[in-house]
Amino acid sequence: MKSLGAKAHGLRLERMKASPLWAGEGFRNIHPITPGLRNLSEGKPSLSDFLCGGGRRSPSGPLPSMHPAETWSRPSATGLRATWLGHSTVLIEIDGLRVLTDPVWGPRASPTRLAGPKRFQPVPIALAAMPPIDLVVVSHDHYDHLDYPTVRELARMDVPFVTSLGVGAHLEAFGVRPERITELDWWQTHTLPNAGLSVTAAPSQHFSGRGLKDRNATLWSSMVIRSPRHSVFFSGDTGLTSEYATIAERLGPFDLVMLEVGAFHPSWGDIHLGPAHALEAHALLGGGTFLPVHWGTFALAMHDWDQPAEALLAMASARGVQLSMPRLGEPVEPAHADKVVPWWRGVDPAGPVAAPAEEPVLTMPKSMPWPID
Repeated sequence: MKSLGAKAHGLRLERMKASPLWAGEGFRNIHPITPGLRNLSEGKPSLSDFLCGGGRRSPSGPLPSMHPAETWSRPSATGLRATWLGHSTVLIEIDGLRVLTDPVWGPRASPTRLAGPKRFQPVPIALAAMPPIDLVVVSHDHYDHLDYPTVRELARMDVPFVTSLGVGAHLEAFGVRPERITELDWWQTHTLPNAGLSVTAAPSQHFSGRGLKDRNATLWSSMVIRSPRHSVFFSGDTGLTSEYATIAERLGPFDLVMLEVGAFHPSWGDIHLGPAHALEAHALLGGGTFLPVHWGTFALAMHDWDQPAEALLAMASARGVQLSMPRLGEPVEPAHADKVVPWWRGVDPAGPVAAPAEEPVLTMPKSMPWPID
């Protein structure tokens, strides 16, 4: 099945094995999985839970969205503008350049169109109608971040890609020319030629794999996108890690912080954030306007579809965090972030308005003693 991608070999594999994160048969996180970040009393959801689970995992109707083309036709007033297009797909306009993160236009987060998590919310603009893209950033190889039909279309547009070590093998198999692919280890930086724009891969705490036998065969990363005037942090997928404090020291401060908040579960606290841990991560990163991603598109966990938004809104307000929670397709400038209007509440009038219960915020220790080796 072509959508599974390809295994790295040759010079690409040798470069992967030279990484300090390589551990024999694949990559590993810097810190061992941390029991304190997850609720060990909660059993992990089964396949049956995913297939037959009840609740409000999807909205009862389409979410409010807008077509961003008219706004995109005008330059950003501040030089930095972001448009959330669903899940972790965001168009970042940064000092005249356009960067697209984890682009997913496909109907399912799956290797096949016949099964797997199906999107309940369409992308507000067709991929063919997107303005010219200067760079695509792919954090890791999971299906809800690396989408075969989307990459196939972007390959025809001959857009350059920056991604994590090993993921280039998938991109090349999907039709992206090898000279248009840059793979980064953590703390490595790629500068877009003649553009004054750089992308740095940074630590995250997650895993990778697209099949049954390739777990951790490619690297996962957060990404920092920087121009001479602005800086954006994009989490990709991650659990809470003290490495965020190091990222702040080495690459901060950030004008815009995009952190995953959806598709979480108490037993997954070491590989996904959820709203509470996202706020902890935001603090470790040193703040900045917080644009939540990884929600409102796929039902990838057992919680209500709007639980991440409701919980985040309540907790962020108490902490004085500046949120930016636009409708899908609504371009926003972090410097002009307004008070959040909970637009999602109009979709399910019978749904909860108060923040649902969530795992308590777990504060990271100031230092973690675990070595890389």
